[in-house]
Amino acid sequence: MAELTTTKLNAESHLLLDQPLLRLPHELARKNFKTVQKHFERERDVVLSTLKFTANASLSGQDAPQTLASLDSMINRMQGLKRKMETLREEEKILYQHSKKRIQHLQDLYEIPSLADVKYDDWSRIRLNRLLVDYLLRSGYGESARALAREKGIEELVDLDVFVQCHQIEESLRRRNTQECLAWCAEHRPMMRKISNNLEFELRLQQYIELRRSGQLLDARQHAQKYIAPHTDTHITAIHRAAGLLAYPPETQAEPYKTMYSQSRWDYIATLFVKTHHELFSLPARPLLHIALSAGLSALKTPSCHSAYASSSSNASSLATSVCPICSTELNELARNLPYAHHTKSYVDSDPVVLPNGRIYGRDRLLQMSAKVGLDEGHVKDPTTGEVFEESKIRKVYIS
Repeated sequence: MAELTTTKLNAESHLLLDQPLLRLPHELARKNFKTVQKHFERERDVVLSTLKFTANASLSGQDAPQTLASLDSMINRMQGLKRKMETLREEEKILYQHSKKRIQHLQDLYEIPSLADVKYDDWSRIRLNRLLVDYLLRSGYGESARALAREKGIEELVDLDVFVQCHQIEESLRRRNTQECLAWCAEHRPMMRKISNNLEFELRLQQYIELRRSGQLLDARQHAQKYIAPHTDTHITAIHRAAGLLAYPPETQAEPYKTMYSQSRWDYIATLFVKTHHELFSLPARPLLHIALSAGLSALKTPSCHSAYASSSSNASSLATSVCPICSTELNELARNLPYAHHTKSYVDSDPVVLPNGRIYGRDRLLQMSAKVGLDEGHVKDPTTGEVFEESKIRKVYIS
C-alpha cells in the first residue's frame, strides 16, 4: 500500500509546468479571429459605400462603362478578401491541429496510473525534449531547435515560428533597426492597448533620438509632433526630456540626456520587446527548462548539500558516495541560492546514535562502514567528516 501511495501519479501537479502548451495556440487563434474580423468589416464598409454610390450614380444617368468599372472594382476587392480569408483559414486549421495534438499529449498523462509505469518515462522524455526546444528557441538557436523537434517528432508540440519571429525582431533592434518591430506593433496594437504597453512609444522616441543624434533637427521636430506629442497624457515627463535633447549635443555629460543618447537604450528596447511579446502571448518570462530545473533542485536540496562536508567529491576523507544530484560538481553551484526542500516526514535509522561531533547515524550502518575501511575494533569513523572516535563515546538517541 505504501508503494502504491508513493508511486501514484498526480497529473494535475505535473501540468502546472505545461500551461503555455495550450495558452499560445489559444492566443494565436484569437489573434487570427480578430484579423479576420478586421478585414471583413473594412471590406464590407468599402463595398457597401461603393455600391450605394454606384447605384445612385446609375439612377442619375451615369455612363454604363463607369458603372461597370465600379462593379469590377468591388468584385476585385471581394476576391482579394476571399484570398485573405482562405490564407487565414489555413492558419486556423493548423492551429486547431496543434491544439488537438497537445490536448492528446496531456490526456496521455491522465491515462498513466503510476510513476513506475514505462509510459510515464516515455511521456517525461517527450516533455524534456519540449523544454529543450523551448530553451534553444529562447536562446536564439532556431535551426538547432527545429532540427531537434523534427528528429523527435514533436513539431506540433512546440512553437517554432513564434519564437523565431521574436528572435528576428529582437536581433533587428540590436542592429539599430526599428522597422520590423514597428510593423509588429501595428499588427498587435489593439492587444498592446489593453495592457497599456509603451513599447511603440519607446520605439518612436528612439527614432527621434537618432534623428537628433545625426543633426536632423527639423526632421526630429516633425517626427516628435507626429508620433510623440499625442502621448502627452501618459508620457509627459519623457516628452519634456525629449524636447530638452534639442538643446544638448550627443556628447553631452548632463543627465538625463547622456543616458538618452546612450547606445544601451537599444538593448533596453530589445529586452522590452521580448517582455511585451511574451506577455501578449501568455508565455513565461523564464525558459521552462529553468523553471523545471529550479523546482527539481529545490525539491532535492538539504542543508547538508552545501556544508563543508557535502560529499566525497568535496572532501577526500568522506566515505559518503556522490549519489545526491545537488552535491555533484555540475549542480552544486546552480542550487546554492535556491530554497531548501520542504519535507513533511523524516526518515531515520531504527537504531540512531550520536557521535561526539553531534552527527547522528544508525549504529549498525556506522559499524559496518567503519569495519569496511579497516578500523581497529572499538573505533568508528564519521562517514561524512572522516573523524575517528572510540565506540564507547557514542551515545544512543531516542526520538521523541
